[in-house]
Amino acid sequence: MAIQENRTEKRGKKAGKTSGVQNFVVQGSILAAAGIIVRLIGMVYRIPLIDIIGQEGNGYYTSAYSVYSILLIISSYSLPTAVSKMVAGRLAVGQYRNSSRILKAAFLYATIVGGIAALALWFGADWFAAMLGMPFCSYALRTLAPTVWVMAYLGVLRGYFQGHGTMIPTAFSQILEQIVNAAVSIGAASWLMKKGLEANLVYGETEYSSAFGAAGGTIGTGAGAAIALLFFLVMLFSYRPIMRRQNRRDRTGKRDRYGRIFAVMTLTILPIVLSSTLYNISSVLDNYLFAQGLRKMGQEGQMAELWGVFGEYHLLFNIPVALANSLSSSLIPSLAQAAAMRQRKQMIRRTQTAIRFTMIIAIPAAVGLMVLSDPICNLLFASHDNTLLVKLMWAGSAAVVFFSLSTVTNAILQGSNHMNVPLVNSGIALIPHIISLILFQQVMGLGIYSVVYSNILFAFCVCVLNSIAIRRHLRYRQEYKKTFLVPIFASAVMGAAAYGVSAGIRAILPEAVAQGRLGLAAAVVISIGIAVAVYGVILLKAGGFSRDEIREMPMGTKILRIAVKLHLM
Repeated sequence: MAIQENRTEKRGKKAGKTSGVQNFVVQGSILAAAGIIVRLIGMVYRIPLIDIIGQEGNGYYTSAYSVYSILLIISSYSLPTAVSKMVAGRLAVGQYRNSSRILKAAFLYATIVGGIAALALWFGADWFAAMLGMPFCSYALRTLAPTVWVMAYLGVLRGYFQGHGTMIPTAFSQILEQIVNAAVSIGAASWLMKKGLEANLVYGETEYSSAFGAAGGTIGTGAGAAIALLFFLVMLFSYRPIMRRQNRRDRTGKRDRYGRIFAVMTLTILPIVLSSTLYNISSVLDNYLFAQGLRKMGQEGQMAELWGVFGEYHLLFNIPVALANSLSSSLIPSLAQAAAMRQRKQMIRRTQTAIRFTMIIAIPAAVGLMVLSDPICNLLFASHDNTLLVKLMWAGSAAVVFFSLSTVTNAILQGSNHMNVPLVNSGIALIPHIISLILFQQVMGLGIYSVVYSNILFAFCVCVLNSIAIRRHLRYRQEYKKTFLVPIFASAVMGAAAYGVSAGIRAILPEAVAQGRLGLAAAVVISIGIAVAVYGVILLKAGGFSRDEIREMPMGTKILRIAVKLHLM
């Protein structure tokens, strides 16, 4: 886990050009693997959590999280990106002392902005809850307020180590954070649910149990963040001797004033905050506009339950999108270093690698979620009827592709010093998103599907606008065959195989077993295993990767050796 002190001094060498891309892919893969593990843990613990708090409680939980996410973006979500970008840029030119000063300035920023966001969430909880059409989600909102502040400091430390080119601390802390989150969430939700049932009897209501249960689920988020912060503080303390040695080796003579660093950091963070806020505020707008639409149609009583189903859909499609988020975290400092050293070829190569790597995972994931939606949904959420959720997965699985691609292209533009472009593109895409949501719901009567379709349209618009910007600013020409066409073809065959295997397994099993969790688990696990094998074989046989590209992957040499032995290449 130690960071090599001399890694930035070897820049510009021929070996570094190959290892730079390989390291970027490896580091991105580490964070992506951690992101997927985190999402899987999140999915696993959300199953008993939803069983405890019900779909109504899940509606409160999802709504609270949408508001929390926006304040998190403002206070800390942008900090890993901004800090890693600034630190990587300084290290690329040997300014070790300035990288340490950036860390101190970032802590000041986190203290101020994180504290303001936490206070806004605590004192504004009732207002936010009323705006979203679910007054009882205010309990969950208040329990999330301290977490906003903790996450601000956590974001600074994650960004600092990412700027040094290592994703391992972030990856480990994310897994640790989610494990604690899972354990505390389930325990707190169960205990507070009982207290809520007592409050229902006292006040003659029915919502207190679901509201208290949702608040218990959000308590786990804060506990997990606190443990992750403690881990990073211990790590930072142990890393201080290395920081001192690096500072003594700084021969650049450049010392940025703290005022200037803070100003540059604010100017760096601001475009990321605004673009990320515009990119993610759609969830809050969806919640608000959908609640208003239901109110106009006299159906406001369905809001919490419908939003709970949408929360389940959002949970599932976000698992593969975790890859894009993780790859973006490693891409931004990598591109920032290449930009600081004016290595245009490296920037183009890393851009191409990031887009291809993302699509090779996102496209089959979307197809898999669609064709296996029935067994997956009934396996994970067996306590209630999943008819609507299955239909949402069929209708909205394409969101995986567009949200993954838009996330990575945002990172490419931010890492290449075009910070304002994602902001403008997200703002433009938000207009058709809002218009389509209103039309789909209030004119066409599509109900909760209107939220799904408008989200896909939003992400698609961002993808198109970002692609145009990348082509213009980086003079990058997108390759289509290996990036899109081959994965689409391989995914189509894979999807047919997965659907056939799943249907076959469930057909041969007794009905009672096939509809139970054991039968569903067998159908899902076996189908996914065969799907992965089919997809991999077709991808290689269709020329999806060259030998050199495989060698640059994690464990690429072993993968290539196996592929050659099996006559796949």
